[in-house]
Amino acid sequence: MIYWHIFLAFFIPGILGYGGGPASIPLIENEVVDKYGWLSSIDFSNVLALGNALPGPIATKMAGYIGYAEGGVFGAFVGLFATIAPSLILMIALLSILMKYKNSPKVKKMTIIVRPVIAVLLGIMAFDFFSDSYNGVGITQTVIICTLALLFLERWKIHPAYVIGGALVYGAVFLA
Repeated sequence: MIYWHIFLAFFIPGILGYGGGPASIPLIENEVVDKYGWLSSIDFSNVLALGNALPGPIATKMAGYIGYAEGGVFGAFVGLFATIAPSLILMIALLSILMKYKNSPKVKKMTIIVRPVIAVLLGIMAFDFFSDSYNGVGITQTVIICTLALLFLERWKIHPAYVIGGALVYGAVFLA
């Protein structure tokens, strides 16, 4: 029964917390402090502070921690799944609708309009990464990493996961 309660404690705020993790924090607090009594208000504040100190979405970190505290490893899994399940269900529903109408002229027009926007956003993101890298480690290291990544990806057709892992190792060895 504890796993069902963990699921409900994070699924309901995931559905009702429009706006992401920060919007669902009061709803999560209501569930874990007031309804189930798993944490005191002070403990919840500490978990919230710890979650804010770590990178990534706040709601999933809190769900993992509280789920683990109440139900062990499986409780953490249930809490994490319950947090992402509303978005997952909605995305599957929307994609099924999109696939149903993929041959519609309106959907094709929407796709044609959205593609350049995504390309521009990815270009801006890549430029920001390059700029941050240049400012952080200098032009020499940036050029070495970019050149090696380009060669590995395009010339030797190495899988991107291996290239990313190699860049992480390179950074840990040469830039630490």
